[in-house]
Amino acid sequence: MRKYILTLGLLIPTLLFGQIDRSIRPKAAPAPTINIKDSKVFTMDNGITVILSENHKIPRVSFNLVMGSSPMLAREKAGLSGIAGSLIMSGTESRSKDKIDAEIGYIGARLSADDNSVYLSCLTKHMTKGLTVMSDVIHNANFPQSEVDRIITQNESSLLSTKSDPGAMASNAESAATFPKGHPYGEIMTSESLKNIDRTSIVDYFKKMFTPNGSYLVVVGDINLEETKTAVEKYFGQWKGGKVYKEEWGTGTRNKGNRVVFVKKVGAVQSVINVSFAMNIKPGHEDYLKLNVLNSILGAGGFASRLMQNLREDKAYTYGCYSRARVTNDGSWLSAGGNFRNEVTDSAITQILYEIDGIIEDYVTADELSLMKASMSGSFARSLERPTTVARFALNIIKNDLPKNYYQNYLKALDAITVDDILEVAQKYFTANKCNIVVVGNEEVLPSLLKFDADGEIELMDAFGNEIKETIPSDLTADEILAKYVAAITNDLPRKKLLKKLKKIKTMREVLELSMSQIPFPMKSTSVWISPNQQGEKMEGKGMVFNTSYFDGKTGGTSNMQTGSADLTEEEITVKLMTTGLIPEMNYATSGMKYEVVGIEKFNGTECYVIKMEDGMSEAYDYFDQSTFMKIGSLTIETKDGETQEVLKSYGDFVASEDILFPTTYTLSVGDVVFNGKLVSRELNVDVSLDGFK
Repeated sequence: MRKYILTLGLLIPTLLFGQIDRSIRPKAAPAPTINIKDSKVFTMDNGITVILSENHKIPRVSFNLVMGSSPMLAREKAGLSGIAGSLIMSGTESRSKDKIDAEIGYIGARLSADDNSVYLSCLTKHMTKGLTVMSDVIHNANFPQSEVDRIITQNESSLLSTKSDPGAMASNAESAATFPKGHPYGEIMTSESLKNIDRTSIVDYFKKMFTPNGSYLVVVGDINLEETKTAVEKYFGQWKGGKVYKEEWGTGTRNKGNRVVFVKKVGAVQSVINVSFAMNIKPGHEDYLKLNVLNSILGAGGFASRLMQNLREDKAYTYGCYSRARVTNDGSWLSAGGNFRNEVTDSAITQILYEIDGIIEDYVTADELSLMKASMSGSFARSLERPTTVARFALNIIKNDLPKNYYQNYLKALDAITVDDILEVAQKYFTANKCNIVVVGNEEVLPSLLKFDADGEIELMDAFGNEIKETIPSDLTADEILAKYVAAITNDLPRKKLLKKLKKIKTMREVLELSMSQIPFPMKSTSVWISPNQQGEKMEGKGMVFNTSYFDGKTGGTSNMQTGSADLTEEEITVKLMTTGLIPEMNYATSGMKYEVVGIEKFNGTECYVIKMEDGMSEAYDYFDQSTFMKIGSLTIETKDGETQEVLKSYGDFVASEDILFPTTYTLSVGDVVFNGKLVSRELNVDVSLDGFK
């Protein structure tokens, strides 16, 4: 009997499907109306709108307090909002940061804050404890000076790493190009603006931006309406504040023609390209959903999107080319681009503009539209599985003045979008001839970019979106700059006396304490120098030696935990011999180092003479303060096996040892990793050897 059942089971699908004409596309079923349970909404006496979305499947509850304030223009204190947001959790009148962390950690909760919100998630049984700490933060955040100093230092390190991050540089230039001076989205923190941020301005920002009036408290999880009313009245009912901060900032700037902005990235082997333009649309607009579909077809829809199919699949210019539409109440824009090899930079721009223009000039295909609508329908359906979705929907409806049934009818509205709608929206909001074309890369690509600018002039920006002119020519030669540097660190000691003093210094041992945000313990860096050119370096921490290196004047080697040990190559030995002496810059003229003055540029906001060095394996740039001639920074670029690594250093707080000034604070950036170093000890003419470095 089982045999016949199995035979029928195989036969029935064959009989059924054999009758289908597969050349005819089946008609799609009508889009359903989504049955989304309404959130419960009420307003407290102090102006907080509470949105409750009950979900009793899991005994957890979350409280997300979102301000209704507009972004604030910080002007000479650009970056203030981000720093203030990162400090909200730094302590209260009765709780230190460590105590807050300990109390929240003990109940397994999560409490976080940013420049516009405070969020708590915890087990329902721990709600009282969680809300006690959360409300204390909101009512009594006191921003201790020690924490302010720590975050300022942390941001100094982040600014240094930005100079070696082409993506961050492109993002800064895009913001500055898209939004005019006087718009919050066009403000970018720099080392200069960071110096203007202090505790007083942070406290003022918090008081102005964090107020119950116009704010929203989104409650999700295992809690009912009565419990919610009781809890929010107890913990937030007494919160007082001023009027909600509101400002109309307008939209971004549309150019008269395409505008090319270039940011120099020394040694870059590929270009980061961002093509952007402002759009006059807000989240509640009737075109918003159509614009999202349009953007998905252009470049936000993964491998099926036009940009990916053209620039990755067809041309093989890149691993990925995407578009992103940012629609906010305070300014909206679209950006398209990716990372491209230097030699195809201009070709990539041509194709990005071609795809934007093509979607403006002609209809998308029915298949493209159908595929993207199906993908967005699936994403929408999956989002409904998350308890926070319903509450987010309710918040969007209230903040953006959407119809109450907007999300119930989302799939119907999506299904109703036609190719005519997409063309209309593209022609209404998109442009291919009034764009900001931002390129971050090597100067060798500059000539190929001139054809894209409407005026045939390329605008130069630095890593932080500041407009700059061509590199200012130096009024001094490289040798004159190096001589003044040596004079600066030796207090103008006559050369004969200096050489005599240096001859007496036979050894030096330097110990630094290094810290980085990704590692919770301090590390120690020990380096030794033995006249004339023996060197040893070691990095260790937590009882482990991470890496060592040595050079005894003839041979040497390196060792690290990942790749083991290796001897120095002949080429590496040649490079070591180029940096001899306690002050290597004194010997460049005779050591074989190639060096030249590049010009005058800014480093961390300071005008500096820039000297370029080439040793056969890498190129490096030293930055000498134009006023003091102290070396305050350096950039080293090395390409090995097709991989380029950059090391960016800054130096500060110079202190004399044997009448020679040496830095005592360092910042070292390698990609996204930033080390902060502080001198522990520096000893001259002590007994040292290379034994511990081999």
